Amino acid sequence: MMQSEEYLMNPLIEKDIQTIQSIEAVPHIMKMLSDATGLRFICIERVTEVKWTTCAVLDLVDFNLNPGDELEITTTFCSQVRRSSQPIVIEHAQTDAHYSKSEIPIMYGFESYFSFPIFNSNGDFFGTLCGLDPLPAKLKTTEIEHQIKSFAELISRQIEVDQRLSIAESDLFNQKTAFKLQEQYIAILGHDLRTPLSALTMGVSFLKQQVKDETSQKILARMDNSTTRMTRLISDVMDLTREKMGNGMVLNIKTVDNLEDTLTHTVSELSGLHPQRAIQTDINIKGLVDCDPERIAQLLSNLLINAIVHGDPAQMIDVKSTIKDGIFSLSVSNGGEPITPEKIDKLFKPFWQNESNKKTGGLGLGLFIASQITSAHNGTLKVSSNESKTVFTFQATL
Repeated sequence: MMQSEEYLMNPLIEKDIQTIQSIEAVPHIMKMLSDATGLRFICIERVTEVKWTTCAVLDLVDFNLNPGDELEITTTFCSQVRRSSQPIVIEHAQTDAHYSKSEIPIMYGFESYFSFPIFNSNGDFFGTLCGLDPLPAKLKTTEIEHQIKSFAELISRQIEVDQRLSIAESDLFNQKTAFKLQEQYIAILGHDLRTPLSALTMGVSFLKQQVKDETSQKILARMDNSTTRMTRLISDVMDLTREKMGNGMVLNIKTVDNLEDTLTHTVSELSGLHPQRAIQTDINIKGLVDCDPERIAQLLSNLLINAIVHGDPAQMIDVKSTIKDGIFSLSVSNGGEPITPEKIDKLFKPFWQNESNKKTGGLGLGLFIASQITSAHNGTLKVSSNESKTVFTFQATL
């Protein structure tokens, strides 16, 4: 019924398919929509004036469409959505006042259907989020239509974030040998990345309030974790940019009496993102401390992420922090393969990566940023590593 023909795919279309395929949330979004609407076929497609190309599919009715497959654009309702930028919702094609005489539902054998527009980063039409089923379904409710629209907007924001992040990373790596980072680059990272990411975060937060079942909540929690990871990556790149432009690490020094709570919360947050890892804490900081608490928390977060990524998952991670005689000390230790002296010399250099960084999608900036926070606080950050454990220790007079 729906067959793709042999053709040479447009490289731009192929790239768009890869963009959708790379979005971790897409399979979860399609599953949640299928559960919410009862429609057993959900897909995301790239739609141009002349082509309709599948990007991602959830197929529980054997429509036999796969990513990269094409349909004649004139045989779809998506061309109408492209022209109007308005969604189409059909509960029962045979009795629908507008579409009962259309040949499209008969051609593809569906009764219920929806198609909502998706836009790319510059506001142009990207494609559609579609669903259909051979059986009628109740879709024209405020709750269902709002949920579909929210997911379509969520995908639009994710496309925008991924596209801008890809451009930013490419620019950054092209310039990393010369370290010629321009002022406008900070503006791009600060606004063009954070703005859509904020919208994405708000969208996930909204959906977490709308859906109540446990499976959907778990899916949205994973999506929330992804936005947290992207936020952290953007912050790291912005810090690198400022440092290489000669502006140095920006600190907001203040006197705080709750640094212990701040660090405990940081550990708790990462523990929640990595529940499979055992993390033991011994944080004892009393009295007033002069520091940038957000930066100290960022330093701890980067060291802890490093331990989670590179440490032996079967062994405990230890986080300790004290202040004695005016000397603040923070250490993170983990078991696992020891770091060789040759690698220790490279740890705090920007962009240095080993295989673990590459597998987890890191940029190799976490320890570099930690070292910059250390320098800004006039402190030291040392590493010791042997067969027993690896320990990163930060000390400063605070």
